[in-house]
Amino acid sequence: MTNTVISSRTKDVVIGFDQPFTVIGERINPTGRKLLAEEMKNGDYSRVEADALAQVAAGAHILDVNAGIPLADEPAILAKSIKLVQSLTDVPLCIDSSILAALEAGLAAYEGKALLNSVTGEEERLEAVLPLVKKYGCAVIAISNDDTGISEDINVRFNVAKKIVERAQDYGIPACDVIVDPLVMPIGAINSAGRQVMELVRRLRSELKVNTTCGASNLSFGLPNRNGLNTAFISMAIASGMTSAITNPLHAEIMQAVRGADVVMGHDAECANWIAVNRDPNAEVRERRGRRGGRSRGRS
Repeated sequence: MTNTVISSRTKDVVIGFDQPFTVIGERINPTGRKLLAEEMKNGDYSRVEADALAQVAAGAHILDVNAGIPLADEPAILAKSIKLVQSLTDVPLCIDSSILAALEAGLAAYEGKALLNSVTGEEERLEAVLPLVKKYGCAVIAISNDDTGISEDINVRFNVAKKIVERAQDYGIPACDVIVDPLVMPIGAINSAGRQVMELVRRLRSELKVNTTCGASNLSFGLPNRNGLNTAFISMAIASGMTSAITNPLHAEIMQAVRGADVVMGHDAECANWIAVNRDPNAEVRERRGRRGGRSRGRS
């Protein structure tokens, strides 16, 4: 079985075929969030702090941290955000940027073994990012597109993933530290997008033996009731072998789907996590009262 270990100073998270599904919280990302972007740019990290704590409380296992703000000092903001989030919680982090200098600043500021988001099959990107992965001993998300763009042919996307895994090994990076994103396309535009992902995840697992992840909400882009569709997708992706996803843990339906899928897949021993989360908090009190009442009646 392939296990990818991501760690903070004090906590390990294991992503693996026989492990519970790993939720990577997506909320600390200013893309499309104008208020958050403006606050971070101006040195106000109160919303970053609130988002970090809320996602962990909701059940996120890893937090994605992105500081992609136009005309801002992204490396400095990302490093500061990482230090702040690590001071608040012990969950590991996913360092997310398209800018090499920001990735390196984030890795330098991080304590533990980070997950880096991301590398693609583009030659320039491979040559820039893989040495960083090796230098800092982190794991990396490999996105299945290259210099030709994103193919609708899953065989092409599989071959791009294989290329990245093999190139990583050339740098001494083991396959277990490469988590492949097979690329979830909007199903409103490509009706077979869901089936493509399921088939590709199964191949990545059986042939390359790598863990997988995705931006789960991409599937529902442009459609109504996106949360309902995302919930259905994530359960099916888990059944197909996907081992993690970048998603919003503040959506209760998503977390319920993840926990339910863990039970069904046999990844929640004795259903302990499901019971702990879903047990009626008043049930134990009522049960104790019932036992006391029964004993009292028996003595009279």
